[in-house]
Amino acid sequence: MRANTPAVIGLAAATASLTSAAAIPLQPRGEPIGITPHDKYCSSVCVLGCKIDINRIAYWPSSVSCNDICVRVSANGRSVTLLKIDQSGGAYDISYDAYAYLQNGVGAVSPVVGGIIDATYEVVNPEECRGLIKTADGKLPFSATNSMDFVNSCKNEAGSWVGNNFQLWNIADARCQWGEDVTCDFPDLAVTNQPDCGAGHTLGIQTVMEKGFAVEDVAYPV
Repeated sequence: MRANTPAVIGLAAATASLTSAAAIPLQPRGEPIGITPHDKYCSSVCVLGCKIDINRIAYWPSSVSCNDICVRVSANGRSVTLLKIDQSGGAYDISYDAYAYLQNGVGAVSPVVGGIIDATYEVVNPEECRGLIKTADGKLPFSATNSMDFVNSCKNEAGSWVGNNFQLWNIADARCQWGEDVTCDFPDLAVTNQPDCGAGHTLGIQTVMEKGFAVEDVAYPV
């Protein structure tokens, strides 16, 4: 009988350890933040709103990165994947529809009004945000007139995701109000710093965009 005592004690200790471990609540992954809704699309690096899903955008305090542009935000047992393409003044804002989804599971079709939501976020592979980009080849669309500094910095960052996955368009603003739906080539900087939009196309043209291009926000309920 004595020979079996250590085994019994060991089993009891293991059982107690498992019971204790089971009693410890699982910690959420990611960094804790308080998120708030944002109902007017903008992008500090001039990503074109007419060519992405503007309902899945993160407006973060940190500067926009050439690599860490995709984040997953989780709250209330739900998650959304967001393009982080704007720098806020300090808040952790997300698109209003995404904010509503984290609260009600359906989004802005069932309007919600509220303040800060406790959430967590983690940076994920940019490929997880590829589905939020509407260009034919899945490349992130930038204004050829107003994104050159950022795009050039990413091209100079060896192996950066944006540097390998950008596309320039002859659209002057992130909300796609002025310009034309034409792609432009990144310039040979040894010759010029002006993107080439092709024969017959003027870089930075201020023509009003055709109906259907201008960004339409999902309004926050008054």
